[in-house]
Amino acid sequence: MTKVYIAIIGVGGVGKEFLKQLSNYITSNRSAPHILIPIVVSRSSAAVVSQDYSPIFLPSALDNLARSTTNPLSFPDEALSYFRGAPGEVILVDNTSDEKLAAHYPALLKNGVHIATPNKKGFSSDITLWDSIFASARGPSNLGGGYVFHEATVGAGLPVLSTLRELIETGDKVKKIEGIFSGTMSFLFNTFAPVGSGSSARFSEVVVKARDLGYTEPDPRDDLNGLDVARKLTILARLSGLNVRTPTSFPIQTLIPKPLESAASADEFLQGLGDYDTAMDELKRDAEAIGKTIRYVGKLDVESGHVEVGLHTFNTSSPIAGLKGSDNIISFYTERYGDNALIVQGAG
Repeated sequence: MTKVYIAIIGVGGVGKEFLKQLSNYITSNRSAPHILIPIVVSRSSAAVVSQDYSPIFLPSALDNLARSTTNPLSFPDEALSYFRGAPGEVILVDNTSDEKLAAHYPALLKNGVHIATPNKKGFSSDITLWDSIFASARGPSNLGGGYVFHEATVGAGLPVLSTLRELIETGDKVKKIEGIFSGTMSFLFNTFAPVGSGSSARFSEVVVKARDLGYTEPDPRDDLNGLDVARKLTILARLSGLNVRTPTSFPIQTLIPKPLESAASADEFLQGLGDYDTAMDELKRDAEAIGKTIRYVGKLDVESGHVEVGLHTFNTSSPIAGLKGSDNIISFYTERYGDNALIVQGAG
């Protein structure tokens, strides 16, 4: 591929960072053997679309998008018609968390459109969509399909999925995977129950702090319900060979008190959360009494097929307990590595 045409959907936090990195890459790699040509920059309400497939100037793309009255491409028909007209290969970069867009991945891949995405929905929803995506993607039996890359669906920028794939493809046998898969949950418990220096902060206070710092979703319940971690475990389980049908087909411990599940707003939820601090304080004290600490983790046992998400206690000397800030840590226990896990750790 000497020219690669790029359609970018989604310009939120991830999308804006992607635009910046892509712009810097294009500027600093003008002599590269391949030329990257942005042809679409789109949000849910408007789009900038290059009708003649000439490159969109990325440094001004967001300003142009803010003024645009052009509707986004509709999927799959209008988008496929446009992509087919490109004078080269097209990569769709989906920076959204849109389940409806993810449902169109198979049609796009069948038509040779490549996909790169951090959108977990296509890979952690009902397994029929997972099967359809990979049946449509390029492979030994389908040389005309598009490539699909979703490394950032687990661990963001960390090489989690590529590490798992290489272990499997080089003949190792994965036995267990466990870790902290959420930067939000990492920050909450590293702050609420830090190792080595006690914290007097109440759990509700830490949640408010995390929300104010931008570590949580606008409504922290979207993090505290555990579903985000469950989606990541679903993807890891499927890559490990387990037939996990949905991300709710295994135990998920929610940290949302039952009476607050129906709170009318995030502010109402946070105002009421302090009434339930006692239960979380007791969990922390019970762990400390036996020289341990609590962390919110995902666990996957490939041999037994057991998958779960929730609170567990860990020795204070463990790598999971010693995590700092909002880092992620994923431990792979395999036949090759024995009792000493292969660990991927860093900013999530």
